[in-house]
Amino acid sequence: MGKTKKMSLAKKQNLTGWGFLTPAALLIAAMSFYPMIQAFILSFQSGKGNALKFAGLYNYQRMLKDTVFMQSVKNCFFYLIIQVPIMLVLALMFASLLNNKDLRFKGFFRTAIFLPCATSLVSYATIFRALFAKDGLVNSILINLGILNVGYDFLTHPMSARIIIIIALVWRWTGYNMVFYLSGLQNIEYSVYEAAKIDGASPWQSFWRITVPLLKPTILLTAIMSTNGTLQLFDESVNLTGGGPANATITMSHYIYNMTFKYVPSFGYAAAMSYLILILVAILAFIQMKVGDSRD
Repeated sequence: MGKTKKMSLAKKQNLTGWGFLTPAALLIAAMSFYPMIQAFILSFQSGKGNALKFAGLYNYQRMLKDTVFMQSVKNCFFYLIIQVPIMLVLALMFASLLNNKDLRFKGFFRTAIFLPCATSLVSYATIFRALFAKDGLVNSILINLGILNVGYDFLTHPMSARIIIIIALVWRWTGYNMVFYLSGLQNIEYSVYEAAKIDGASPWQSFWRITVPLLKPTILLTAIMSTNGTLQLFDESVNLTGGGPANATITMSHYIYNMTFKYVPSFGYAAAMSYLILILVAILAFIQMKVGDSRD
């Protein structure tokens, strides 16, 4: 009798759990998985607007010949290769400095570094446009220091425009990643660092031999998230540079937006480009996990 009651109670708890999970699962399926399947089917169709027909691999072949799209891919990888390492190193350095128990005003410094992440995307893009305008603050400082004679138009030159996007990304997202590292550091007993100090380890040796190995899972997580975010970069390209000059800073997501909403809609081609981003993110995440996972 007791066994029967126990089994019925377990089944009741199981059904209760499924009752809570089912609405969320249905919403995820309807709002995420169904559109993903529809987009995959759409990527094999071509045509303008709603006049679509099956086209096989045409959209995927078209990407290889599309100079603007290939430029957007190069731009995304340029941002990825330069911005992500700089941002993660700075985030790790700030987290290590702000984890010092003897540092005063830690809360103020942590908040100050994290605040850019809470800034509106449009607002901070507008601020950077003003800062680097030909008559902006940066040019005024450079002229007053004697470095420039006249203002330099940063946003109309391809390389300087890309560098500004990288600076903006580092400024905005370093604090976000710092929070992850701070969380990981606070799970490391401070006595470990004290013991290393007694043994004669320098701050650099403690950082390299203790902090980095113990934070390796967190570093891997932030690297994957940052890679994912950079390959899907949109706001900075749209709001800061408009993809210019001459598509020199355009990103894949920006170009997909243009092909879907700005130009004559080409939904099949846009869906194919979206799936290429998914494939790139999956491949890079897999490589990072294989390189970063040291478990047997």
